Amino acid sequence: LNFIDVYQRSGVYAMSLPHALGMEAAGVVEAVGEGVTHLKPGDRAAYASQPPGAYCEARVMPAAQVCPLPDGISFETGAAMMLKGLTVEYLFHRTTPLKAGDTVLFHAAAGGVGLIACQWARSEGITLIATAGSDEKCQMALDHGATHAINYRDADWPAKVRALTGGKGVDAVMDSVGAATFDGSLDCLRPLGMMITFGNASGPVPPFDLGRLAAKGSLKITRPTLFVHIAEHETCQAMARHLFGKVLSGEVTIRIDQRFPLDEVQAAHRALEARTTTGSTVLLP
Repeated sequence: LNFIDVYQRSGVYAMSLPHALGMEAAGVVEAVGEGVTHLKPGDRAAYASQPPGAYCEARVMPAAQVCPLPDGISFETGAAMMLKGLTVEYLFHRTTPLKAGDTVLFHAAAGGVGLIACQWARSEGITLIATAGSDEKCQMALDHGATHAINYRDADWPAKVRALTGGKGVDAVMDSVGAATFDGSLDCLRPLGMMITFGNASGPVPPFDLGRLAAKGSLKITRPTLFVHIAEHETCQAMARHLFGKVLSGEVTIRIDQRFPLDEVQAAHRALEARTTTGSTVLLP
């Protein structure tokens, strides 16, 4: 499960009806079409890709974004990590390439994407300041590699971020929360820093005056999506290999905290929307 499933179901992302839900899965290839060379029947595979429809036992998928799944990664882990892990890969290496010694503020760091980001940052020498909505979730982020963690329900969380950076601000903010954290996030950036808003769990960021970016230090802002980054076959496969390498090396562990039978998907969505989940949630056929 991912928040994009909630956005599509609720109408935040407009979809033509009827349509199915689900953007990632893992399983065994039953057949391949003409010209497909990177997969064959019987192969283990995983994907995070358009079109929606992963809430099923079997489906037809465009082959270009389906990736061979290494034997050392289980189907559950494969299903739980593709969208979230590929998201972290593009955030850290493509949207704003980070290097050892850089500092990033990562919101909702106890979720599926966030826990991968905490570990990824640790593996590459990046200082990650995590935010989460409870003290327990902050501790979870720290346990997974975050350098610092702040409860963003504290009204002065931007000041705490500035204090942790010696008043300089962070190099980048990675925010999937949206409206609730946007203004404070701008206050956390250093001059020329990058604001990356890649989700809107609390609602979309309202229109704002671009002049605010100039006034706060010539800030940059972007709204990337995974599916543009993986549109090309070779890029998608390379990103997946990078992710698989992190998992197989032990640098990144995929935490699955919730498992629901496929026929209990309503309960799974309610838990995700209520923000009572941590780590990843998987549906089992």
